[in-house]
Amino acid sequence: KSSKRDWKPLEDHSCTDVPWLLLFILFCVGMVTLFCGCFFLPLLTFHGYSVYIHLFLQINKLIRFNSGLDLTHKKYVFFLDPCNIDLVHQRIKSLALCVSACPRKELKTLADIQKFAETNGSTLCSYELQPSEYTTDPRAAKLCPNYPVPESAPIPFFHRCAPVNISCYAKFAEALITFVSDSSVLHRLISGVMTSKEIILGLCLLSLVLSMILMVIIRYISRVLVWILTILVILGSLGGTGVLWWLYAKQRVSASAVDTQIAKDNLQALLVYAISATVFMVILFLIVLIMRRRVALTIALFHVAGKVFIHLPLLVFQPFWTFFVLALFWTYWITVLLFLGTTGSPVPNEEGFVEFRMVGPLKYMWWYHIVGLIWISEFILACQQMTVAGAVVTYYFTREKRNLPFTPILASVNRLVCYHLGTVAKGSFIITLVKIPRMILMYIHTQLKGKENACARCMLKACICCLWCLEKCLTYLNQNAYTATAINSTNFCTSAKDAFLILVENALRVAAINTVGDFMLFLGKVLIVCSTGLAGIMLLNYQRDYTIWVLPLIIVCLFAFLVAHCFLSIYEMVVDVLFLCFAIDTKYNDGSPGREFYMDKVLMEFVENSRKAMKEAGRGGVAEGRELKPM
Repeated sequence: KSSKRDWKPLEDHSCTDVPWLLLFILFCVGMVTLFCGCFFLPLLTFHGYSVYIHLFLQINKLIRFNSGLDLTHKKYVFFLDPCNIDLVHQRIKSLALCVSACPRKELKTLADIQKFAETNGSTLCSYELQPSEYTTDPRAAKLCPNYPVPESAPIPFFHRCAPVNISCYAKFAEALITFVSDSSVLHRLISGVMTSKEIILGLCLLSLVLSMILMVIIRYISRVLVWILTILVILGSLGGTGVLWWLYAKQRVSASAVDTQIAKDNLQALLVYAISATVFMVILFLIVLIMRRRVALTIALFHVAGKVFIHLPLLVFQPFWTFFVLALFWTYWITVLLFLGTTGSPVPNEEGFVEFRMVGPLKYMWWYHIVGLIWISEFILACQQMTVAGAVVTYYFTREKRNLPFTPILASVNRLVCYHLGTVAKGSFIITLVKIPRMILMYIHTQLKGKENACARCMLKACICCLWCLEKCLTYLNQNAYTATAINSTNFCTSAKDAFLILVENALRVAAINTVGDFMLFLGKVLIVCSTGLAGIMLLNYQRDYTIWVLPLIIVCLFAFLVAHCFLSIYEMVVDVLFLCFAIDTKYNDGSPGREFYMDKVLMEFVENSRKAMKEAGRGGVAEGRELKPM
């Protein structure tokens, strides 16, 4: 009798893990409720407040001296010393006042500040000074801004006067880059970035194009690349071992002439290194010998993955929509975080001024907000994995490729939304449960840096490392569980168990794909980064105005690596899905009538070559004599 365990791909679809979908929806409702609760509190993020606790755009109540004024016509925050950064608390250490307009040109003297106040009605000094007293009252030196007052412009939506001069932004960056000792270097770096922004943008587009081209041609160079890599590793191990033994022999001859303790220690160390390298070389040779057929499978899977991208071109655009959705969510999350950080009740601080502080249950809600950041971000990434898995599964288990849906990607998205959102929510929650303790331990390690003893530091690092390894293993298992769900439409736990059993049965093949394949993709990332960096050096060489090229090149190379990682991660995802489908296909089908293979012709050749090799070795069975006919 047919059952789910028979792996009947794409035959029926049913909703999976519905309770987890309901739990995720309730959690998202809580996130929206938190946003609404912060939104209806005083909008300090958008409207701002002065150190005397004036809320802009409304009439204020009296809390302390200089508060309670009607400042409905003064809607901007003006800092008396906007470039004075508190590096410890990472904030602007300056008095903040309510003004009606930002100074749009530099004010060099108190007379200019007075003229600006009389002309625009915007008083830039503290409220107890009248504009007529700016040049006569001795208190103006403390109650007025430091001059020259830099030109500033209001930030859209946030009503803050921000300096236009780039040197002030460099000082803002120093609040985050505390290890920079020479601020002039940082100023030149940021100046180089601003003046080379067109070149940076062009190089970023170049890295995008190179990544897309590499995804197309990697199917043709995979065989050559794998064997070149294998030969280079073997030659490198042979050469390293030979050099160590040569150095040992040379040192032994010289040590016989100079009988000192240092010479003996060096000779002993070289002997240990040479023996270790020899053992490593032998082990490496054995691994290559055992896994050579698995390397052939990796090459075949990469070749088929290239065909998948030809039949499913929309797979290339998966990183775009995923990044777009993540960017929208992160923008929403940061907005709510700003609301959380600037809401609360007015409380006098240590300096005698008044600031808003969260009191009651609201001050604990940022924990809920952080969990939401991790869970929903992982949920979005898991949706991408499920979408890719569903599309590749449809491609693999469709015998006639002419019968593929018009857009398999959209069909996969439709199945995800209709049936499997609960599975994605459960898988992403498991990753969240591992990420949160690791982040807490990393925070504790950062806070205790230099204070804890060596034993505690070692234990913290060991725990962080173990949680990181667990997270990577669970991420890989989740991805295969999503593939099993796309094939059989089973819930998360059942799919994870079935996928785990398949992976265990093919452990050596998994090891080959995750070593050789991942290293191939890593070489592709290095190629894109190096090509983009070289193009950047050649372009910047024709621009003589740049004093320092380091930061523009670092930005370009980091972006190139990020783009290459996003695109080649999709390629890696496709290879992993193809491998699980291939393992299921070879386990439950043998090529006989009624149990024909689904696999591509390239994979069929790999299976047939493997059976011929087994037959020649005398280990063939009855099924080995069958002719394999691809459908």
